[in-house]
Amino acid sequence: MMSDGTERFDETYDVVVIGSGAGGMAAALTARKAGLDVVVIEKTAWIGGSTAISGGAVWIPKNPHLADVGLEDDDGQVISYLRAILGNRLRQDLIEAFLENGPRMVAFMEQETDVIFQARAYSPDYRPEIPGASLGGRTIDPAPFDGRVLGRSFELLRPPLKEFLAFGGMMVNRKDIDALLGMPKSLANFQHGMKILFRYFADRVSYPRGTRLLMGNALAGRLLKSAIDANIVLYTRTSARKLIVANDRVAGALVEKDGQMVAIGARRGVVLAAGGFPANDAMRSQFIPFADKHKSMAPAANTGDGIRLAIEVGGAVDGDNVGNAFWAPVSTLRRKDGTEIRFPHLILDRQKPGLLAVNAAGRRFVNEATSYHEFVEAMHRSHESAPTVPAILICDRPFIRRYGLGLVRPGLRRLRPFVEAGYLIEAGTINELAEKLGINAETLSETVRRMNDYAASGQDPEFGKGSSAYNRYLGDPAHKPNPCLGPIATAPFYAVHVWPGDIGTAAGLKVDAKARVLDRNGEPILGLFACGNDMNSIMAGAYPGAGITLGPALTFGYIAGQELARTAA
Repeated sequence: MMSDGTERFDETYDVVVIGSGAGGMAAALTARKAGLDVVVIEKTAWIGGSTAISGGAVWIPKNPHLADVGLEDDDGQVISYLRAILGNRLRQDLIEAFLENGPRMVAFMEQETDVIFQARAYSPDYRPEIPGASLGGRTIDPAPFDGRVLGRSFELLRPPLKEFLAFGGMMVNRKDIDALLGMPKSLANFQHGMKILFRYFADRVSYPRGTRLLMGNALAGRLLKSAIDANIVLYTRTSARKLIVANDRVAGALVEKDGQMVAIGARRGVVLAAGGFPANDAMRSQFIPFADKHKSMAPAANTGDGIRLAIEVGGAVDGDNVGNAFWAPVSTLRRKDGTEIRFPHLILDRQKPGLLAVNAAGRRFVNEATSYHEFVEAMHRSHESAPTVPAILICDRPFIRRYGLGLVRPGLRRLRPFVEAGYLIEAGTINELAEKLGINAETLSETVRRMNDYAASGQDPEFGKGSSAYNRYLGDPAHKPNPCLGPIATAPFYAVHVWPGDIGTAAGLKVDAKARVLDRNGEPILGLFACGNDMNSIMAGAYPGAGITLGPALTFGYIAGQELARTAA
């Protein structure tokens, strides 16, 4: 490779991006629109990374869509809110860069690419009681996307998780679910339900799944369409093996493509955006509590490649976080062939009235309607005094029919397969349920009795379920007096175990406000950038609101692209 100090490359571009999620694609598009030649290296057969299977929410304070819903925001409020959550872990330089460039990123995407965002008029930050929190506007969503415009490249887009698809291939959001379940109840629901059903079944004539893309899949689809239109080179099934250093800067990457080692030069620099390390057993053991029992929802290919590459050339990992992953409680079902289905309990069941969570002692340990991240933090804390890994979610028959429970969809009446698979534990009485769970029956019965009393009064003096705007936002507004509190009274009763899991890792590479990777002395490594989950979370592993992973990922990808455009070749 080396000859007289001169690197010989098989291919050369201005920018090499490793990873095709939101952060990597934002860097690639920003650099490309500045006139640079860009190649994206993707390890798997699909473009989209974790973004494609995510909820797609993007947290951008002061974004241009605030005005669409009559709201305003300012730096002072945001920093006040984040400082209350992060304390001395708040990196002022990174937060300021995020707040300055986030709105610019949104404007750039909407002016220069196919990415379009929509405002959320009401979407409370996860800690709405803290000064500076917002009840809406900061979180924006990608507009639905017609996958048919991708043509044959539709097959390049990473599909969403099957567990979140209806009828084996139709994407649905909360509005769609409500409409489908309520089709007999109103003309509007019937019309909406029939429209999306007709579209889906028409799609299945020609496509392996529905082409009406929503949430993170819509964002990944729009980024893919934009990259194709911009003539960005996309290499799939290509693994980055080593960074190439020449003349004291990162000058390219050695990749394995089609079984061959290929040296790719980068005139301006390399961007690491390979999705963090949720599938790397060694790194999980180092950074993640209960690593042997932990269940990640991230793609299995996210094995810390980007972080490893940076460490090999002197990069440093920042481990000073509140937590090293973005937590989520996860239930699992073991198929007959031995494979495991995982389901993250994010926003569809825990917040609804008529569900409680207990530890192995049969006692509550958390506000069940809190954010998924804080729910797992509570699991970790509770386990210090009583076994809480796994924790247990409990409900009754009316609840599971109305709201579902994990893999059990709302309205599903045939529950026997889930019981026989061991996913659901079913019992005719609370005492019997306690026996099957190995919990003291008297303790669990008392816990349920108290919860039913709280449901009648509408007040939860123990943990405050339903007391915050965020709780109520995800509860059932039709249920009174508290949209998050309901009785557990009608047999049969059901339980499901949930394990600590994640939707991505938070610990990552130290970077500066220009997204440049820093070495162990805090100095930038020339030619090396990081964003997405390869970059240490600017929230230091806290989770202040919906979209605090994708918002910074897109923004620091944009920052990296801008900086690369200013870098001398």
